[in-house]
Amino acid sequence: MAGGGRGQVLVVDDSRAQRRILTMSLQRWGYMVTEAGSGEEALRLARETPFDIVLSDWVMPGMSGLEFCKAFRALPHESYGYFIMLTSKSEKGEVADGLDGGADDFLTKPVSADELHARLRAGQRILGMQAELVEKNRLIRATLDELQKLYDSLDRDLIEARRLQQTLVRDRHRDFGRGAASILMKPSGHVGGDLAGFFEISARRVALYSVDVSGHGVASALMTARLAGVLSGASPDQNIALTGGLDGRRDAWPPEMVAARFNRMMLEEIQVDQYFTMAYAEVDLASGRLQLVQAGHPYPLILRAGGGIELLGAGGPPIGLLPNVIFQRVEAQLAPGDRLFLVSDGVTECPTPEGEELGDEGLMRILRDNAQLDSPALLEALVWNLNAHAGGGDFPDDVSGVLFDYRG
Repeated sequence: MAGGGRGQVLVVDDSRAQRRILTMSLQRWGYMVTEAGSGEEALRLARETPFDIVLSDWVMPGMSGLEFCKAFRALPHESYGYFIMLTSKSEKGEVADGLDGGADDFLTKPVSADELHARLRAGQRILGMQAELVEKNRLIRATLDELQKLYDSLDRDLIEARRLQQTLVRDRHRDFGRGAASILMKPSGHVGGDLAGFFEISARRVALYSVDVSGHGVASALMTARLAGVLSGASPDQNIALTGGLDGRRDAWPPEMVAARFNRMMLEEIQVDQYFTMAYAEVDLASGRLQLVQAGHPYPLILRAGGGIELLGAGGPPIGLLPNVIFQRVEAQLAPGDRLFLVSDGVTECPTPEGEELGDEGLMRILRDNAQLDSPALLEALVWNLNAHAGGGDFPDDVSGVLFDYRG
């Protein structure tokens, strides 16, 4: 309480004798007492000092005790003042007016010392609880301020991390002469766990990939950064899919071996509680021969030039869960005008507000409806259709993929 000891008490009464009687008792019980002979004087004192307890007569010349109580409650003090009205009034309606005006308790005049002491102890208990609540609120506000500072700092870091993550895939479209690749990357949050891209194996062979790391947030984003580093065409010596070849020229492991090498890297080198799904494909630009592996990823699709759509793949387990997994290679033939689409489950599992997933059939319907568009426009139309399917707002999962046009 303010002032130390049992607290500061303001005694308000136009009778000097009554004030002295109350003051002597209060001082004997250990309170610090200030006296006021009118409501106006009491209000002036209360503006300067946050009194813990107020004992005020109801009937006084000028400002009444009830009017003073209302004005006292309007003062901008953080701490609470316990207000006891001293009155000879006993009508229920008048007591109700006093409570509505802000009084906490009533004492009937002449005041009994024992009853006053008991009411003061009750008031002190309430003031103690109020002080504890104020302190807890202060700690909560301070904690929230600190959390807000941390959140703002983290938010700035995540925004920067998103910019950096976008640089993992520098080219969103590339023309390879006999074919062209377009990338879709739309994270659901600041940073995502999806990765899509392509790189040249040789002058006539191109690799395409779509990766989805388990989980969301920073940990998944860090994993995609690691995977982007070992699938980079700019650093062939670091690329896990490439090999020097028997004649010294650049070559590549077959798709199923690429998946197996990733699986071994995750279990033996990285050793974290994460896994990822992947669709990895190799296209021969001269012949249109397609080889791919599906490791827990949604089924790759071929959009035929004639309008048909085919699902490819053999399922397969995700990468990084089990040792000694055998991944199956799938082969197909692309004709001029065909398109290959490797897509993440953020597309096929995108839900409606009621929870109904888009699914393979829904994806194929969107692709058929927009088949006349070129690939960059088709990917943009896919995002618009997904947004309508989801009822607007952010997607619950990262949306990504790579769409390859084969010209032959």
